[in-house]
Amino acid sequence: MNFKEKINSGKFLVTSEIGPPKGIETAGLLADAELIRGRVDGINVTDLQSSVLRLGSLAVCVALKQKGFEPVFQLTCRDRNRLALQSDVLSAASLGIENILILTGDHPKSGDHPEAKPVFDLDSVQLLEVVKGLQLGFDMKGNKLEGQPPKFCVGAVVNPGADPLEPQIVKMEQKIEAGAEFFQTQAIYDVRIFENFLNKTKHLKTTILAGIVLLKSAGMAKFMNKNVAGISVPENLIKEMEETKDKAAKSVEIAARLIKELKPMCRGVHIMPIGWDKKVPLVLDAAGL
Repeated sequence: MNFKEKINSGKFLVTSEIGPPKGIETAGLLADAELIRGRVDGINVTDLQSSVLRLGSLAVCVALKQKGFEPVFQLTCRDRNRLALQSDVLSAASLGIENILILTGDHPKSGDHPEAKPVFDLDSVQLLEVVKGLQLGFDMKGNKLEGQPPKFCVGAVVNPGADPLEPQIVKMEQKIEAGAEFFQTQAIYDVRIFENFLNKTKHLKTTILAGIVLLKSAGMAKFMNKNVAGISVPENLIKEMEETKDKAAKSVEIAARLIKELKPMCRGVHIMPIGWDKKVPLVLDAAGL
């Protein structure tokens, strides 16, 4: 089954994430992907994550596809105007990419080229609508596409810890209306916050994958609490990271514990290792996945 079929089947889904290298060598990335072959339902490929220059998401998706993996092409609105966005969507389809995740994208000032001009010609809801139109055979201006239109399993993102939460829910509703079939969330560390989010989105018929970001240190947790909107790392987890001698092992333990707590609540989890790709199999083992 492909990813869309797995969503429709109702199975518990597991996706992971790979960040392209800052260069053209993909051997290491593909070796890390081999570690989770057959254990995840899809592998997201980030699109210049944190606005840092890297190899393009589409190129890495094609490399993964050629090796028999199920890539999820992340596409942000940050760097391209509506012409380039539509072209990249068509390019992905022509190269056999079947899954696409639409995001707004981080502002360039947060990356390694802070002087880069942001584009943001479209927002994430508008781009979802564009992808929906392309799948119906028409571009954004209503011009008919030649030949077979592209077909995707389309995803979006949501932040369950946003405060206030209501605007996120409204936008989520808009994204579903625009064609989003699944959602991957911002990192979840407090299960109560996620439970509150689920209670307030019961009316939505969609597939939600809870985001799991591997904690690397207590400092990382404190930084996120202070600087990343919607992320709340409880003090008990910070204390665990401060007191442990083996931060990597403790990170795996915490991630697996969260997955076990979240599993009965949602349709799946999305694991974001942030450079600790080799730890993903350990998380899956510890979580019984």
